[in-house]
Amino acid sequence: VLICVYLLGSGIPTIFEIGLSNFFGTVWKPSKNLFGILPMIVGSIYVTAGAIIIGVPIGLLCAIYLSRFCPKAIYRILKPAVELMAGIPSIVYGFFGLVCIVPLMQDLTGHDGSTMLTASILLGIMILPTIIGASEPTIRAVEQSYYEGALALGATHERSVFTVVVPAAKSGILAAVILGVGRALGETMAVMMVVGNQPRVPNSILQGVRTLTTNIVMEMGYATDLHREALIATGVVLFAFILIINLCFSAIKRSGKE
Repeated sequence: VLICVYLLGSGIPTIFEIGLSNFFGTVWKPSKNLFGILPMIVGSIYVTAGAIIIGVPIGLLCAIYLSRFCPKAIYRILKPAVELMAGIPSIVYGFFGLVCIVPLMQDLTGHDGSTMLTASILLGIMILPTIIGASEPTIRAVEQSYYEGALALGATHERSVFTVVVPAAKSGILAAVILGVGRALGETMAVMMVVGNQPRVPNSILQGVRTLTTNIVMEMGYATDLHREALIATGVVLFAFILIINLCFSAIKRSGKE
């Protein structure tokens, strides 16, 4: 409650002081009192969308494999590996992206490796344990009678899993995806190391961008007066995004129970 009161009490008056057209404009130049955060909003959405496109299919397929196909001997190895991924600090992921993914993307594309695509790939890897960890128990929780009924009707094991079991677990899978979105949208340090940090609306996935979180971290250390207040107001916008995601998560959980 205190965090909400502080953010809203400090950020909303600042937004109106700066002006809606200025605050949601396309130019971020604090030295000229231009605080347009639209490039950061677009950058956050693009990077998060790219992470979803990369991470969700892989994470879902991994969850299906672990819950319905994986032999017990291999499961005892893979499950702790997924849990270990969830415990790796963000800065370590960022260092991995900086040392491995950035040079690789530079060689493959011929452009600077610190791009929106690189950040999306790294975030796609980072959200895997969230999606797998939340999806696997949901798929396992589907009643065995669904699976056995499909087999009795002549379906193969694979067809029974993908056409009966997985659709029955859709509410839990959607909740896992939303949790992954929240994880990707709120990530800061790892993204800051690979995204290029250029406050502009990108025209290509091979351009550097700046997200809402990285913008706050990069400039809060030396910001003063209206500049500092604008960064706090940026936090209000990020808070609104996260709140919307959490509300979606709650709505999906309620629909799943119904």
